[in-house]
Amino acid sequence: MTRPRWWPAALVLLLGALSLARTWLTGDSIRQARVIETIVVSAGVVILLVAWLALFSRLPRRTRLGGSALALAVLALVPTFFRIRGVTGDLRPILEPRFGRSTALPEPAAPTPPTESLPAPVAAVASPSRGASPTHVSAPASPKPVEPTAAAVAPDFPAFPQFLGPSRDGTLAGPRLARDWTRHPPRRLWRQPLGQGWSGFAISGGIAVTQEQRGDEERVVAYDVKSGRPLWSHADRARYETVIAGIGPRATPTIDGASVYAMGATGILNGLDLTTGKRRWSRDVLQETNAELPEWGRSCSPLVVDGRVVVIAGGSGGRRLVAYHAASGEPAWAAGEGGASYSSPTLVTLSGRRQLVVLNQASVSGHDPATGAVLWEHAFPREQPNVAMPLALDADRLLVSAGYGVGSKAYRVSETGGVLHATLEWESPRLKSKFANLLVHDGFVYGLDDGVLTCLDPASGERRWKSGRHGHGQLLLVAGQLLVQTEEGELVLVDPSPEAYRELTRFTALAGKTWNPPALAGSLLLVRNDREAAAYELPVD
Repeated sequence: MTRPRWWPAALVLLLGALSLARTWLTGDSIRQARVIETIVVSAGVVILLVAWLALFSRLPRRTRLGGSALALAVLALVPTFFRIRGVTGDLRPILEPRFGRSTALPEPAAPTPPTESLPAPVAAVASPSRGASPTHVSAPASPKPVEPTAAAVAPDFPAFPQFLGPSRDGTLAGPRLARDWTRHPPRRLWRQPLGQGWSGFAISGGIAVTQEQRGDEERVVAYDVKSGRPLWSHADRARYETVIAGIGPRATPTIDGASVYAMGATGILNGLDLTTGKRRWSRDVLQETNAELPEWGRSCSPLVVDGRVVVIAGGSGGRRLVAYHAASGEPAWAAGEGGASYSSPTLVTLSGRRQLVVLNQASVSGHDPATGAVLWEHAFPREQPNVAMPLALDADRLLVSAGYGVGSKAYRVSETGGVLHATLEWESPRLKSKFANLLVHDGFVYGLDDGVLTCLDPASGERRWKSGRHGHGQLLLVAGQLLVQTEEGELVLVDPSPEAYRELTRFTALAGKTWNPPALAGSLLLVRNDREAAAYELPVD
């Protein structure tokens, strides 16, 4: 009787283990690349083991044929019973069952009352190739400590009118949040399904506005902040979808006075009435600027400056950055050459000059808000998606970060002879922000370095600490406290200190992959992902 030959299987397993060890210990420092290599190596090991069993194992014929057939059947049945529902920020596939009880949430309730929309432009489906205000509770004149409370929602509450808050830098003045959510848990006001997409909420006057995909319609939808009840919905016949990027719009609307401005994933820019949802004007930015739809869809959150709506277009012929008159939607100006990024414009003052700063596909640039004229420009790596917005460190320095191994770069913007120019001050691989925006507090920078919270010294680029894996989530700085939304839907409160990572408390706000940015109006927190949204009243000191 022929003895089984085990050494080939052992060799395959050993080589697979060594390859994975090399990948994670000495290989490419880009985490996403490591994940892909792990998938490839694991698949190769499985294939080689099946080949060994069938052809080289010397096991009995019945065992070889039966085992091989069983292995092949399992491999064939996996895509039959499971499908890939997107990927994590590290590009790890997310599997969900195809049959039985669906993990998808039901279609959102119809808005009440509905509003009539004007005929909308049609955009092609993307190809897979390629904030009642929380009342602040004050401490009484007494030596007795005041217990944190969940403030009541009032009709006039602080606004969170755009992406990353009033100043578009992720920094909020308050309130001071309670440091123990176990003793004083956040109070859930509502939680409900909604359409797909990666947009966040903009909040003003008791109305919260976001973007959703519902079937073949891309919608801007308004909800009552206190109850979650739909108020109105504006629809365009457009749909963006890829396996990796997911489905639906990804930009956060902007509220300015009585108007809402929203950019869809296929480049449709709408100006709407905040109260009724009635469309005031609409532009097809990609078509008008002769721009291409990028691989991950349009994700620029509109910026309203001096009566103009500014968006990144990436168009040809000096139309990389464009502005429209907010009242009429008529073109105001266009400027810049080169492709668009997945970032959003921001308004800052550098070297004494008020300017629009934009991270582009292959550069970072400053623009005159009145004319769009390029004031300065500096090259930036283009081989990866550029997403996080530039962060002003002080009066004349700017920090720009990207993932996929690029890291962070600090630029100094100075003026010589009336002309602005930028010079690279330092660069560091210590903080690689894939799409979470960076924050600065008490002279130090905080961000997610490939999903791990990191503190960086902006004077030199040296890392002070790196701790706490939160995935590719989002950040807000609230009254000197760091609010971290993890990729898995948890909210974590951190005491930002350059000395060490100090987690204060946490709670689970949502279930599943959460890439959407949170919105905080006073102590009212709105969170969402591509399946559901929730409102919580956070306890305050």
